[in-house]
Amino acid sequence: MSSFNAKTAVLLLAHGSPDSAEEVPCFLYAVTGGRPLPQAVVDEVKRRYELIGRSPLRDFTRKQAEALQRELGLPVYVGMRNWTPYIRDVVPQMLADGITHAIVICLAPQNSRTSVGLYRRAVTEALPSSAFTVDFIESWHDHPALIRAFGERLETSWKRACAEAGERLPVIFTAHSVPVNTITEGDPYEAQTRQTAKLVARSLPELAPDDWWFAFQSQGMSGGQWLGPTVESTILAIAEAGHTGVFLQPIGFLCDHVEVLFDIDIMFRKFAEEHGLRLWRAESLNESPLLTAALAALARSRMTPA
Repeated sequence: MSSFNAKTAVLLLAHGSPDSAEEVPCFLYAVTGGRPLPQAVVDEVKRRYELIGRSPLRDFTRKQAEALQRELGLPVYVGMRNWTPYIRDVVPQMLADGITHAIVICLAPQNSRTSVGLYRRAVTEALPSSAFTVDFIESWHDHPALIRAFGERLETSWKRACAEAGERLPVIFTAHSVPVNTITEGDPYEAQTRQTAKLVARSLPELAPDDWWFAFQSQGMSGGQWLGPTVESTILAIAEAGHTGVFLQPIGFLCDHVEVLFDIDIMFRKFAEEHGLRLWRAESLNESPLLTAALAALARSRMTPA
């Protein structure tokens, strides 16, 4: 491994998640920037966390950071926008540790101003004028190592599910929905999520073009028009085509979180069963060595040998 400047570090950014259902109101307050939500929305989010116990997002993010640090031999920090460890607290710690340059990677590969854009702003707001320099990676939705990581999970899980189902299961690739007005204002998110799905599908030769679909999940509860098609409408179309099962792979998430553990494992599975389909999904990347390799390749691409 090449030797790099010891003052360089990697900063991984993620959304954040409360540690218990009781902390959901405080978490939602951070998400909305203090804007109050209807009590019914707060109660529904609490219910979802109660059903899954807790989100392992922070645990997996820390494990990803530890694996990346071992791979690179450089400090790797974790900052969350909406929960501890907050970005606003991690950046001063990096300064105190003597970091002079940070390579910043969002654990959201597709770029949207509603996610990556907000992470970037949080980092900028936490930096004093005389702070370290920042190399912010805007998106990595088509990085070959990321595609291989998703492709590995797809091949293993899909083939096993097809054997259990006794049929060639159609695949729905999913990503988190965003408000439609962000896309009409030039946001690259929709195009990037669809490109990730297409590249992952192509990585599995056995998956024909008419074997897979793409849909957006986890539309917001706060009203307004959100990006579609929805997973539910896509499941209905698959059922109408005569299938008895369906396979989901979220390609907008890198680890298990409420959108996977509740939206897919509970809500979409129940919806599919109500319409005569069994539902399987790909294992999330979580602690995948190929995910570590992707993050390491990203970081190395921005490094200068000491």
